[in-house]
Amino acid sequence: MASYLQVENISKSYGDRTLFENISFNINEGDKIALVAPNGTGKSSLLKILAGIELSDRGGEVKFMKDIRVAFLDQDMTFDPKRTIFDEVYSRMGDLAPEIREYEEAVASGDSKRLERAITAMDASGAWDIEQNIRQVLTSLKLERLNQPMGELSGGEAKRVALACMMLQDAEFLIMDEPTNHLDIDIIEYLEGYLQRSRCTLLMVTHDRYFLDRVCNTIMEIDRGNLYTYRGNYTQYLEKREERYAIMQADIDKSRNLLRRELEWIRSTPQARTGKARYRVNAFYDLKDRASVSLQTGTVEIDVATSRLGRKIIDCTDVNLSFEGRKMLDNFSYKFTRGERIGIVGRNGVGKTTFLNLISGKISPDSGIIEQGETLRIGYYSQRGINFKPGQTVLECVQDIADIVKASDGHAISATTYLNRFLFPHDTFTKRIDILSGGEKRRLYLLTVLMQNPNMLILDEPTNDLDIMTLNVLEEYLQEFKGSLIIVSHDRYFLDKCADHLFVFEGDGHIKDFVGQYSEYREYIKEKEAMERNAERSTAPAKPQQQRTHDTSKRKLSYKEQRELEQIEKDLQSLGEERSHLETEISSGTLPYDRLAEVSKRIEEIIATIDEKEMRWLELNE
Repeated sequence: MASYLQVENISKSYGDRTLFENISFNINEGDKIALVAPNGTGKSSLLKILAGIELSDRGGEVKFMKDIRVAFLDQDMTFDPKRTIFDEVYSRMGDLAPEIREYEEAVASGDSKRLERAITAMDASGAWDIEQNIRQVLTSLKLERLNQPMGELSGGEAKRVALACMMLQDAEFLIMDEPTNHLDIDIIEYLEGYLQRSRCTLLMVTHDRYFLDRVCNTIMEIDRGNLYTYRGNYTQYLEKREERYAIMQADIDKSRNLLRRELEWIRSTPQARTGKARYRVNAFYDLKDRASVSLQTGTVEIDVATSRLGRKIIDCTDVNLSFEGRKMLDNFSYKFTRGERIGIVGRNGVGKTTFLNLISGKISPDSGIIEQGETLRIGYYSQRGINFKPGQTVLECVQDIADIVKASDGHAISATTYLNRFLFPHDTFTKRIDILSGGEKRRLYLLTVLMQNPNMLILDEPTNDLDIMTLNVLEEYLQEFKGSLIIVSHDRYFLDKCADHLFVFEGDGHIKDFVGQYSEYREYIKEKEAMERNAERSTAPAKPQQQRTHDTSKRKLSYKEQRELEQIEKDLQSLGEERSHLETEISSGTLPYDRLAEVSKRIEEIIATIDEKEMRWLELNE
């Protein structure tokens, strides 16, 4: 297998803080790798060095295989707010962008000679195909208003434009930094399927564990400045990482036992030591270094009291709300109860954040009543992130809220101690907030929300920019939280762990109330769609064969459609053969558990694909 990327001895520091040093690794063709590490350890910096945006300190080498096309998806896309979506995308299409731009401007100018020259240039360069590809990719990402200015887009829409730019480069090697941030779940699942099918080589940073588990075949972990590689998906990484820690701990324990014996020897009388080999004295100090290693990792400690919550939480009666001509809520009525754990899902732009602002009292409804209980204390973690004064330090921000935090057992914790528990050591207290990393800002924001002892938590996309370790701790805290919980999130893993009841925003102000986890809702939707497809097939009138054969009024297939029909027939045959082979394998009774789960999942995928292709086959034949 060909090597696509060789990295040797790259390092990165900021001031006196070393993120990583002398890291080396190799990535082969077809690898799909996720990079995991706590916030602040340099994941994004590493990706930017590989993408050529930043340089390694003290030399090092990043060497891609010759002629490999590399595409980089940054966390935050920089764009021209005045450009339309279409203009922004095709301006990034490299050599062909001028031809497409000239054609668009020639059409707008009305100059026939200029238009004729532009058409000739488009023909010669093959730019017509590029323009069509742009429109197809944008449509597949549910971006249909192609003349909309970039400055009017939401965070999720801008992220989809960035994805389109990356996909259209048709690169063999993709580098992606938090690709699922700000995306709704439908687009995440589309991207998941795209990367599963693609033959590209991939290196990405993501906190989305379902996405990571389903797309990646290798995990790389930065741990204490070293890089460890694990073959397998996220679930297998967790198992192998535990094995590595167990082996390391056994080695540390063994070293400590040896150290005790060597220490007795070192402390023996000088006369006895002079007659013994000097190498044992040197070996003692090496042994001391190995025995002093600690495998404890810094993890966030969340321990805050929950204020007493009365019987009445929030009562909504016949609430209506419209925004910019769009219906956000249509006669919504609901009584929130104590201990409720609601997850809110829906595509970008259907009003999820607006709903949170409404029930928290930040905005008022057009009509209807929203009543809050007298004991209600809301902790609102918004998408916008922490609000701080220019030049404000970490400690000043926290002390603006309180000097003392009340813990779950009632005792008082100082603000500085609480900062330590959220992995802010003493030397960060005087740091300005504006120079913190994205993950550090989100962690500080979470601290400021929780330290106010809320009894209802409203979390709007809480997983963005938090590392997996912090998410695990937050999930454990939320599972034990005694108050009420409302979460807007695109992170399916997080939703499954923290919410047992869903509000599904379907658009036009309609909200579906679904009791169950998100994974259960997705299964329900798949079953419903399958039943609807089967019902359509059973009720569709069958056309007589003779009529279909002699009907000269039927439109003939285009060349492209004819080729598509032929390809579908080949695909159906190969899929049927693969399904038959897998069903034989699964019925043998000899498969190990991991292979059994893999085969079962693949059979489900094949059945869904066959359904889609059969529907398209019917459309083309009719």
